[in-house]
Amino acid sequence: MTKSQIEDQISKDTGVPKKSVKEVLAKLSDLAYKEAKNQFTVPGIGKLVLVNRPARTGRNPRTGEEIQIPARQAVKFRIAKACKDAVLKEGEGA
Repeated sequence: MTKSQIEDQISKDTGVPKKSVKEVLAKLSDLAYKEAKNQFTVPGIGKLVLVNRPARTGRNPRTGEEIQIPARQAVKFRIAKACKDAVLKEGEGA
């Protein structure tokens, strides 16, 4: 689904004007970006977490030469068990 389709569906299901739904989703996104370093949980869906990736040795795929990949931080999204169960259960009947 596109962002606009999500807004339309939520608006239809709740009776809340689409403009208000759009603002809520924007605020949710802003809050998630700001709080990701402290783990941001979206109940029933999952959580954003900041992880530290250690430095490692990699390989240039073109030349095969070994290169050092520096340590860095990355943002990951961990899916909640309830979400996995709901999606996988839904897919079993198909």
